[in-house]
Formats: sequence, C-alpha cells, structure tokens
Amino acid sequence: MLYSKYPVWKVYNISFGKSMQYFDTHAHIGLICEDPIEQLIVIQEARQAQVTRIVSICNSLHDFVKVYDNLKSANHVYHAVGVSPSEVQNPGKDWVQTIEQSAQLPRVVAVGEIGLDYYRKFGDKKSQIELFITQLDLAAKLDLPVIIHNRDAGKDVIEILKDRLPPRGGVLHCYSEDAEYARRALDLNLYFSFAGNLTYRNAKNLHETIGVLPLDRILIESESPFMVPADYRGKRNMPKYLPITAHFLADMLEMGDEEMADTLWDNSSRFFNLPRE
Repeated sequence: MLYSKYPVWKVYNISFGKSMQYFDTHAHIGLICEDPIEQLIVIQEARQAQVTRIVSICNSLHDFVKVYDNLKSANHVYHAVGVSPSEVQNPGKDWVQTIEQSAQLPRVVAVGEIGLDYYRKFGDKKSQIELFITQLDLAAKLDLPVIIHNRDAGKDVIEILKDRLPPRGGVLHCYSEDAEYARRALDLNLYFSFAGNLTYRNAKNLHETIGVLPLDRILIESESPFMVPADYRGKRNMPKYLPITAHFLADMLEMGDEEMADTLWDNSSRFFNLPRE
C-alpha cells in the first residue's frame, strides 16, 4: 500500500526549479479574507511559492460577483461560477440567467462548484438533485467543464453523471471516495483533484486511490482555507501551501518535483482549456 511508505509528519524541503510552476485548481479566496487588498496579498504570496495559476471558487453567485470584481486585475486568477448545494434553498433571483451571463466574462473557465451534499442536509435531496442537474445542463450549453462537490452522496453523484456529464467533462474536487469508486468514475470523462488531506497519515483511501489512477487524470488543489497540509495543521490553509501536496504526491509516485509540477500543470491547463504557457 502506497501510504505506508510516506511519513507525512516530516517537514518537506522543496527545491524549486527555475521552470516549476503550480496550478491551484480550487481555492476559496473569498473565504480566506474579504478585504480586496488582503486577497491580492494572498495571491502574491502564492506566486512567490510558484503557484502561478489559481481557480477561484465561490459557493454563491453573490460571492462570485464580489470576488470577481476584487480580482479583476489578477490576470493569472481564473474563476468558476455556480451555485453549490449549500445554497439550494436560496440560489438567488434569476440565477440561471446570472450563470449564463457570468460565464461570458473573461477568465471564467468552469461551472462550479456544484454537486450534492447529504452530510450537511442542505434543503432536501430532491431539491439538491434538481439544482445539480440544471447546472450540469447549463455547463453543456455553455461548453464548460464542471467542478463537482460530493459529500456522502457518491452513489447519486455517479449515477447522475453517467447521463448528464457535459461534453467538456468534470473534476471530482477534493476527492474523498475510495479506489473502487475511482475505478468506476474512470469510465467517465472525469478528473480527480486532491487537496492537503492527501498528506494525512490516516487518509488511506486517498493513498490507495492514487495507485489506481492514470497520471493524466490527476489534479491538485488547495481547497483553501480548508484542508491544510499536515505540516500546517491548525492553521488556515492558503494557496501558497499547494507545493507541499505536490511534493507528497511526487514522493508517492516516485517522481521528481519538477516532473510532477510539469505533469499537474499540463493536466490542469488541459482540463480548463487554457494554453500551457
């Protein structure tokens, strides 16, 4: 088993190559801080750690508008727009039209995060499923990939995606299922994104999952301010910590840091339909 080889409590000494750059595919910048200047500082600190592309995620359309406006000058920050299951009871007035219009803005690259969350019991299952399916169909119409939230709803998520996954595909963000679930999901046009919890010693399901996935279907994310890597447990997560997750993954797969960074960059750029450079 892969996880038995890697002491996640060690402090990593990551040597950055000149060409290394990282792509944070999922960061809740608006939840890290609300002040526009502080948000730009978070992004600048990430760039200093060679995290040179970030996809900003908002749970609500109201928050999307605020964060998008705050980060207009940050050309290396991209955006997803959508209504998460947490907002199922109040998605907003004319929310479908708002997503359609927002999807035309510069640097909007996905619909998300969307999906199902049966752990928190937001609204009822029927309403969550209707919201999810509507946005999957919207993504198909807009020719965008989807960023998928799944918490305690794996069976329904995979069954819905079998019929409604948009042509541009999707990513199971902050992957939390097991290796067998991943094997089934591989039959679809899905990527698998791992956050800082990959570095936790008890994350055996994630370590085993890495062992069954093709390398070209793997992404990483900070999921900041949540899911901080093991070395920083107890602190608020930041995009600047993303290289720790990449380094851990490189160790697991016996790859060099530069090769891993390059592979993840290519995978992320391809998924979001962005140029490699």
